[in-house]
Amino acid sequence: MNRVAVQNARAKIKSPRALRALIASAQRRGRRIVFTNGCFDLIHIGHVRYLEQAKRLGDLLVVAVNTDRSVRRMKGPHRPVVPQAQRAEVVAALGCVNYVVLFSTPTPRPLIARLRPDILVKGADWSVDQIAGKEEVEAAGGRVRTIPLTPGSSTTKLIKKISALGRRAD
Repeated sequence: MNRVAVQNARAKIKSPRALRALIASAQRRGRRIVFTNGCFDLIHIGHVRYLEQAKRLGDLLVVAVNTDRSVRRMKGPHRPVVPQAQRAEVVAALGCVNYVVLFSTPTPRPLIARLRPDILVKGADWSVDQIAGKEEVEAAGGRVRTIPLTPGSSTTKLIKKISALGRRAD
């Protein structure tokens, strides 16, 4: 019987310092590090497909998840729906994700500069010139890529749909 080691999702969540050491070690062994970021408030098919495509661009996928405070700054006082520790753990539980790190800065640029990934990825709703960390990644010889979004899938639409269902139930 084959035994498959199952990694605890929480073990994939790392501090920036620990993650930098893991990335440096992997890069010394010739592994390509892919980095992306987002809120990942309510995981949906668009997130899954996006992260799977991002992983195909390299060997290890690092996902930076916005803290609750940074989500509120971007999306308003009623977001996130799911607290940061739970969002990070759900993202970490996806098989295509190797590591998760939380960040609270307005953009992930300082984290990207510290981690020095080989490939920086965002959704195609971002123009490459607007992607935070682009300069740092390209200056180190890395690449920046965008991935098409899954039509009709968005957290905001999902929240609106759930909200409408709740109003009908009242």
